[in-house]
Amino acid sequence: MSRTERACEVARQFQIEGEVIEAQPFGSGHINDTFRVMVRNGDEPLFLILQRINHHVFKNPDTLMQNIQRVTTHLASKTQDEPDSERRTLRLIPTRNSKAWHVDSDGEYWRAYRFISGARTYDAVESTEQAFQAARAFGQFQESLATLAPPRLHDTIPDFHNTPKRFEALTAAISADLANRAMLAQHEIEFALAREPITSILLDANLPERVTHNDTKFNNVLLDDATGEGICVVDLDTVMPGLAPYDFGDLVRTATSPAPEDEQDLAKVTMQFPMFEALARGYLSSARGFLTRAERKQLAFSGKLISFEIGVRFLTDFLSGDTYFKIHREGHNLDRCRAQFKLVQSIEQQEDRMERLVESLD
Repeated sequence: MSRTERACEVARQFQIEGEVIEAQPFGSGHINDTFRVMVRNGDEPLFLILQRINHHVFKNPDTLMQNIQRVTTHLASKTQDEPDSERRTLRLIPTRNSKAWHVDSDGEYWRAYRFISGARTYDAVESTEQAFQAARAFGQFQESLATLAPPRLHDTIPDFHNTPKRFEALTAAISADLANRAMLAQHEIEFALAREPITSILLDANLPERVTHNDTKFNNVLLDDATGEGICVVDLDTVMPGLAPYDFGDLVRTATSPAPEDEQDLAKVTMQFPMFEALARGYLSSARGFLTRAERKQLAFSGKLISFEIGVRFLTDFLSGDTYFKIHREGHNLDRCRAQFKLVQSIEQQEDRMERLVESLD
């Protein structure tokens, strides 16, 4: 049975009205298998999103899905009186036995969402307005979940943004040098070791724990085709307890440079201040009301820290023999590390200006 045939078979286990016609791979994600499923129901076809959860990355799919069920239910209640409320949060489709997810005969975990039409994601930011809209959507996401009732969400990936622990893993990889590559990355190793003091700044700032997305790439927001508004945050697998600046910092990392994450021409890697300004204005337009002064104070710094953290992770994987991140060429993880560290340098050169901007918006 092909992957698409299997997807059609699984789709029939969910509460959908009509006949499943076909399933096609969908999106650009690299972790879960995602399909857009077409269903015949009357004259117009209906669509749903079907995903197989990668249990090698997410070790406990049950707790992950418990998080998503609680988060989407809460967000739906918060947006129920807004125009276009059905499109403003992901909505799980229950299985035929009324569960939020399906486990097949092979022990694979599946979920289904209603398809949100008239909106799409973009892999790269095309304008400051798009940056503003994405940041506003992520700020609204955090603001809405600030009122999520106890108990605390599960940690789907423990210590995901624990930068000191990421740094400890790097120093261990340098010492072990399992792939005999340390000599190829001396400059990057020196760059990282010189910045050890910044690794604990956010954790030592006594910031309140929030419900955070933790993967705020620009392509995790749906933008409305007609208005350009950021209407729905997607990819909720890493939604868990965290610090609010983590999410803003990852937005800065992924949306301010015109170069891809693995750019080899480092001259192209730069933190574009107009994009940062759009992100800061968009995020604070929706999040300012619930953020503390201490949280707002760390927004400019957070982009540097998260860029440094992911650079450290790429460098660690390179030194360890490329065991975690998928690579597509020799030295791919080292290229990724260099691009992140160049972005860190660019942020450092503009950090004072970034801080002044955030203060002016406070």
